[in-house]
Amino acid sequence: MPDRHPPTASAGSLSSAGPASAAPASAGPAAAGAAGRGRRREQADPEALVTAARAGDPRALARLVSLVENASGELRQVMKIIAPLVGGARVIGLTGSPGVGKSTVTGALVRSYRAEGLRIGVLAVDPTSPFSGGALLGDRVRMQEHATDEGVFIRSMASRGHLGGLAWATPQALRILDAAGFDVILIETVGVGQAEVEIASTADTTLVVAAPGMGDSVQAAKAGILEIADVFVVNKSDRPGAHETVRDLRTMLAMARYGPADWKPPIVSTVASTGDGIADLADAIARHGSWLAESGERDRRQRARAREEVSAIAVAQLRERLGGLPGGSRLEELAGRVAAGDIDPYSAADELIGG
Repeated sequence: MPDRHPPTASAGSLSSAGPASAAPASAGPAAAGAAGRGRRREQADPEALVTAARAGDPRALARLVSLVENASGELRQVMKIIAPLVGGARVIGLTGSPGVGKSTVTGALVRSYRAEGLRIGVLAVDPTSPFSGGALLGDRVRMQEHATDEGVFIRSMASRGHLGGLAWATPQALRILDAAGFDVILIETVGVGQAEVEIASTADTTLVVAAPGMGDSVQAAKAGILEIADVFVVNKSDRPGAHETVRDLRTMLAMARYGPADWKPPIVSTVASTGDGIADLADAIARHGSWLAESGERDRRQRARAREEVSAIAVAQLRERLGGLPGGSRLEELAGRVAAGDIDPYSAADELIGG
């Protein structure tokens, strides 16, 4: 296992939000790469950047994440260099509906883990406008108290049209933070609905954050996002309706069947703005981490994470080769023929695949 505590640089903070400029919405790396090539000023030295990032240089780390977001030509070499260095970080995902306090819970967990002397990386995903292509990247604003902490690196990422609650670049950015030696990596998704469950295949432990007044027991029972939780967090539990929210979640859990060796998600009540319940939440996360190691589930999840990452990269490359990304000339030509009624969609798809 790689050394989780490389030497820290004497100057510079490990807290960084990265570039705040918006990028066009995109379902894959090609459009991001085009935008990145337009902004790139000089050729990066991947090996030097990785070495500097592991030594605690926040600028090098931020630039490595930017290479990922922009689908840079140096990205492949970076991934080859860091491949032996990953696998030591605990990855915790936070997801939930808009307004439940995910960023506040994230900030409270950062504070708790920093008190233990751990180095923390945060990837906060913000939604991209489907109209303007811009993103506010506002999650980092809620975590400004950690901005000068050398043991914390915060990066806001635009979803760039990627569905599932994360950005396309999140898995590769996660690898970079892992290789840089962070002990815990927190991934905060965009505000999600009932089907954005990609975080479950990315994190070791998934926290589903709820809050009072976000729906009744029927809503709790039908929401697919609730089925991915390793730990339920009822935040803002000082508000009216908190006990009813806990009750509804318990009712939902009672409908499921758990074997003697299975993990049953605990329900933790918190008031993240004041820190109430955060120690209990950290304890629940630690207990789940122990169960993952003892049951072999952590290894299974890491393989599943790698499988999803490889599949996503392969599919994106195939789409590029087919000219099938939005705006691709072959796709546009076939789309025009389908819209004109000259060809049916299935025949067009056959032509796209068969060349």
